[in-house]
Amino acid sequence: MAKHETEARVPIIGLDGFREGQTAGREELLFNEIHGERHIEKPHKHDFFIIMLFDKAEGVHTIDSVDYTISDRQIHVLFPGQMHKWYIGSKTIAYQLMVERPFFEHFAPFFRFSFTNYQNHPVIDLTEDACDQLRYEFDAIKKELRRDSSLATLITARAGTIAAIVSREAEYAFTEFKVYQSNPRLAKFNMLIDEYFKQQKFVMFYAEKLHISANYLNILCKKHLKISATELIHQRVCVEARRLLQSGDLSIKEIGFELGFTDNAYFSNFFKSQTGMTPTEFREKL
Repeated sequence: MAKHETEARVPIIGLDGFREGQTAGREELLFNEIHGERHIEKPHKHDFFIIMLFDKAEGVHTIDSVDYTISDRQIHVLFPGQMHKWYIGSKTIAYQLMVERPFFEHFAPFFRFSFTNYQNHPVIDLTEDACDQLRYEFDAIKKELRRDSSLATLITARAGTIAAIVSREAEYAFTEFKVYQSNPRLAKFNMLIDEYFKQQKFVMFYAEKLHISANYLNILCKKHLKISATELIHQRVCVEARRLLQSGDLSIKEIGFELGFTDNAYFSNFFKSQTGMTPTEFREKL
């Protein structure tokens, strides 16, 4: 493995790495409160989900190499495999849920949009009313976790309410969420891309799944999203390519194979057409 690939490797931290400092928790879920200044200087990844409510806040949260300004009344959502680091200022008050994959699946449907949408928009500004609602639900989960025999079903219901509120606020904040909400076919197309993008790069496959023509699917995308159906598929492939290149866990050849490219030169040309850089150049800039 090349030197820069070794240096780019990003550690993966599991839930057990946070149990010592937890505010409350059970085997599959932890609750933490953050008061004051915190630093994560080197990026890392998790193999679990994080939902974080910033009540009073300041600082910068870097997610997948994008810097997001931390401010009052925000929700931050991180999925397994996303890289992050942060600087959190001294006046911060925040609440954090860390959730293992199997438990997350119980309330995941309440996140009403494709997970890629949330990964592309991991920071969501909240109205004062939504922040109050979320603070109440986070506090209710903390109290339940502190009981001698906490009820998983009750925690799941509270977490589902959090996911529903987050989805509603995301729909208010981002145009593409509104588009998917108002057009079920495009929402289904987006979810199908999430499921099949590594194996299927052609519009016809998705059109057949949606029981419409490839031409009509293209018309829908251009009308509502201002890009072609092929471009939407390629964007998803590129998002995953960037994430894998940033993590450093696989060689460039292995990443191309993981994303369904049997020829390394084809993967390199595809990535350059999307980003203006070859995979090697992109990794060297990290």
